[in-house]
Amino acid sequence: MYIRELDLRDFRSWPALSLTLEPGVTVLSGRNGHGKTNVVEAAYYSSVLRSHRVPTDAPLIRAGASDARVSVTTVNEGRELTTHLLIRSNGANQAQINRTRLKSPREMLGVLRTVLFSPEDLRLVGGEPAERRRFLDDLAALRTPRLGGVKADYDKILRQRNALLRSSALNLRRGYDDPAGAAALSTLDAWDSQLAHAGAQVIAGRLSLLDALEAPITEAYSAVAPESRPAAARYRSTVDDAVHTLLGEDTRDPEVIEAAMLSELGRRRTEEIERGATLVGPHRDDLLLLLGDQPAKGYASHGETWSLALSLHLAEYTLLAAEGAEPVLILDDVFAELDSARRERLVNVAATAEQVLITAAVGDDLPDNLHDAVSGRFSVLMEEGRSRIE
Repeated sequence: MYIRELDLRDFRSWPALSLTLEPGVTVLSGRNGHGKTNVVEAAYYSSVLRSHRVPTDAPLIRAGASDARVSVTTVNEGRELTTHLLIRSNGANQAQINRTRLKSPREMLGVLRTVLFSPEDLRLVGGEPAERRRFLDDLAALRTPRLGGVKADYDKILRQRNALLRSSALNLRRGYDDPAGAAALSTLDAWDSQLAHAGAQVIAGRLSLLDALEAPITEAYSAVAPESRPAAARYRSTVDDAVHTLLGEDTRDPEVIEAAMLSELGRRRTEEIERGATLVGPHRDDLLLLLGDQPAKGYASHGETWSLALSLHLAEYTLLAAEGAEPVLILDDVFAELDSARRERLVNVAATAEQVLITAAVGDDLPDNLHDAVSGRFSVLMEEGRSRIE
């Protein structure tokens, strides 16, 4: 899989940009502030429908513009598809594949698959649980686009349920014997049912994904940091205790997880009403990363943190490549952050990838063996992308 053409309009710093790309390694090199990262950010956004740098879409639209457009032509085993994404400052984003308008941008998921390494990856290990949940959800949606829709549905239900808990707190406390209380609680019952149904699918999808990722994460970490403790990953959920009560063991069955989530929602209803927030569900879960017997967060050294973050993406790449076309590998200003051993590991992956996009402020940031490892498949786009050196 590779990107043949990337066109931007009013995306970040670019009023307009058109790049023709080829398989192999392409380096976007130039001084800071020339928009290198903006280019690969656009490609990544087209793959997972979110930025790796900011939590909302507003900063992606160039100052003074009303919307931004990203068009990507992806070649996968000889078949070309062009996705067009309109990122709007007001209203919902819009998307097309070739000339067909899509009901939702989520229908683009799977057309372009990418694996991104960036300095922000340290947050995967040392940051908040939301970072690790996003990692799982983005990868789950790439592998099974339906799960991207399920997660979006869950988020919508969660917002509406939280709004009810906040706006109707007084009525909810009155109980079923009061007419207003009974009406509010019946509405909450309905939201509970929908939340548990969607939430169970999200949790089951994450667990199945982690089953496939666990061994590659351990193997990648061992290769990157052989002197360190072994790495492992575990999923920690707010419904674990309820599942164990029902079955006595873990499960990936959405129906069992749904029943456990409904049970836990019932058990914590009074607390949720008092706090005005949903306390049960995949939005409160975490991916627990371990080094030996200790959690990596708070205990890992800086080098171990980088190694573990790197291993998560190496495992992601291995999994996607094993299931179909190799994803596009994006290395955003990451070599400057890595020591020689970790650089070498990334170069080994780059040597096998069909397409690699690299950003670097200066040529000295690139590993010495990169050009040799990808001999004959190396090009550089200089400064603002206007010149190519073969």
